[in-house]
Amino acid sequence: MDELRRHFRPEFLNRIDDVVLFKPLTMPEIERVVDLLTEDLRHRLADRRLDLRLTEAARRHIADQGFDPVYGARPLRRFIQREVETRIGRALLAGDIADGSTVTADAEAGHLTIHIAEPAAAAPHAPH
Repeated sequence: MDELRRHFRPEFLNRIDDVVLFKPLTMPEIERVVDLLTEDLRHRLADRRLDLRLTEAARRHIADQGFDPVYGARPLRRFIQREVETRIGRALLAGDIADGSTVTADAEAGHLTIHIAEPAAAAPHAPH
């Protein structure tokens, strides 16, 4: 509030009903936002019987690269759409992901990677 008083005249400050000061998000809080945003994607992929997993490295990478101190957590959604959803969508359209697969997002050498593990084939039934 002292900072506001140094920059604005009292007449202007008297017209403001309320001032809300925000403390910066911590990295664990940003990572929690990443989890919440990817949960929505998990539900959509579940319709195709796909499982989405994020490694700790991927969660940290997304939080670090997608968070902006000025805009807060808002850019995280766009980062996830661009770096995770778009890659998965392209792989689905190309037929590279079978129903029942597990899609794992990881971070390697400073880049987000997407790995696809197809479901294990069902073991043949033994004759009776």
